[in-house]
Amino acid sequence: MRYWRGPSTVLACLLLLRPLPAPACPAACRCSSGEADCSGHALRRVPQSLSANTSTLWLGYNFITVLGPRSFPPLPQLLLLSLPHNRLELIHSQALVGLGALQELDLSNNYLTVLTPETFLPLTSLATLNLGSNRLGELEPGVLHALPQLQAILLQDNPWVCSCDILPLWRWLSHNREKVREESLLLCRVPEQLNKYPIMSFRNESFRQCQETSLSTQHYIAFLIIGPFSFMASIFFCTFMGSIIVVYHNLRRESHFWRRP
Repeated sequence: MRYWRGPSTVLACLLLLRPLPAPACPAACRCSSGEADCSGHALRRVPQSLSANTSTLWLGYNFITVLGPRSFPPLPQLLLLSLPHNRLELIHSQALVGLGALQELDLSNNYLTVLTPETFLPLTSLATLNLGSNRLGELEPGVLHALPQLQAILLQDNPWVCSCDILPLWRWLSHNREKVREESLLLCRVPEQLNKYPIMSFRNESFRQCQETSLSTQHYIAFLIIGPFSFMASIFFCTFMGSIIVVYHNLRRESHFWRRP
């Protein structure tokens, strides 16, 4: 005996014809075709209700000061991330986890003073990095070595300290000159006599004194340890040799006395 299942069949068809829900979009953003524009809304952190299919994220002109651990929701398709004109001072080493597909990152016009290589390790596909107009006085070349696909780097308008410490960065820039954009704006700020001097105008001869006299921290520690021990050893050796000489002379004097008639 067959039962009529008309209502259930009709309900199933209606559910299939029901339009799929629209991807999530934060209230402070405008979203369309994989693009989320969240710029200029006084945001203090990254919105967490972004759609997983977001490919472009604009977060410029907000009040974001820190990117903490896992600041972004999983965005496996994100290709462009724009964060200029915030108040960004610190990026945690785990802040960019989950953004492995990212190809372009704009961090310009912020307050960044230091960056670590660990921060950029998740960005294995990054091709363009903009660090212009920050407060960077130096930059570890390891930060750039952590980006195997890097094709363009912007470092202009930073207060670069052109001391011996900038030598590793200068070497990287010199060996990867084709990747450096706006190099004419890559200028020294400190010391005063080199203010506004183009960093890319340096030559190997400019760092000759650094290469001849620069010592690592390990060298200084070794000197501090070895120096006192060497001094004490020299005193002990001199005392020991002096004692032997005195004993030798005394023995000779006694032997000479007993040989007298």
